[in-house]
Amino acid sequence: MIRHIVMWNVAGATAWEKDRNIERVRQGFHGLRGRIPGLLHLEIGVDASGVDYACDVVLYSEFESQAALDAYAHHPEHLRVRDELAGVRIARHQVDYPVQGAR
Repeated sequence: MIRHIVMWNVAGATAWEKDRNIERVRQGFHGLRGRIPGLLHLEIGVDASGVDYACDVVLYSEFESQAALDAYAHHPEHLRVRDELAGVRIARHQVDYPVQGAR
């Protein structure tokens, strides 16, 4: 199993705009559930700490294999969501790692 974790900061000149963009990210990625072969788990978290160095949103996902994660990167539904959110996400950080003995 591979864990795929992505964190973003989102655009927003006001708190309302930022919240709206966070919700767009959440809805966009939640819409991928059940549409991506090999995607075992997906959740979106929104930062509650409020510290200035925290990212706004995190995507936590698990894939059955590296091949499934590789296929996800080019899957039409993932590309659609990525393109729809292109101007919303202003910084991105990613970590992918294998999990030994998982599930």
